[in-house]
Amino acid sequence: MVLSPDRLYLLESRLMAVARKKGKKGLEDLIAALRTGGDEALARDVTEAMTTNESSFFRDIEPFELLRAKVLPQLLKNRAATKSFRIWCAAASSGQEPYTVAMVLKEEAARLAGWRHEIVATDISTEMLSKAKAGLYSQFEVQRGLPVQYLIKYFKKQDDLWRIDAALRGMVRYEEFNLLDTPQGLGQFDVVFCRNVLIYFDQETQAAVLGRIADLIPSDGVLFLGGAETVSGLSERFEPMAGQGGVFRRCGA
Repeated sequence: MVLSPDRLYLLESRLMAVARKKGKKGLEDLIAALRTGGDEALARDVTEAMTTNESSFFRDIEPFELLRAKVLPQLLKNRAATKSFRIWCAAASSGQEPYTVAMVLKEEAARLAGWRHEIVATDISTEMLSKAKAGLYSQFEVQRGLPVQYLIKYFKKQDDLWRIDAALRGMVRYEEFNLLDTPQGLGQFDVVFCRNVLIYFDQETQAAVLGRIADLIPSDGVLFLGGAETVSGLSERFEPMAGQGGVFRRCGA
């Protein structure tokens, strides 16, 4: 993660609570303890504190419309022999993105009859993964981007929260994963969502992450990035989809 000078306040605002929890006098003591290594619990607490977990259902809507209208039909054509495909939601946070993908697929159940599909969602934050697996969301969270007809169809009220349908929860497999690690154990994917993540990394790290993603998808695979993110100057293994900002096709062998 890159913290520009105007964002250094995040260090103090997010990490002082960790320092107090661990009985440290301040950030210098906290950093010293991290540098000595060996305290995995401390490293985990710092990771959880510094991770940005901004997410919402149907965020920016267009990528999911494109998945339904363009990408999915092409998948059904190209994978007719195997009748299967896999989707990876990287940096899935609290689960709104993978559950949105699940809702898109659920709405296309007639077209997907006889097909096998899997959604794998990963994140570095175990706290967020626990929340995602539970599928419980506040009124504020379900009001952010979720069409009311989907709220009625796929959620049930539980006290003052909303729980997503068990069938949808069963469509998503969650795993802890750091994007800086080698993702060989995840398998191959036909579609990858890695949206609004690269913006937090320096260019070298962005290029490395894109390279790892390219290794996991076939020549006709599709990568969804955030609307402000690009592969330009970072990777020659993807090309933009015509007229679609933030969406790229794998190119070459």
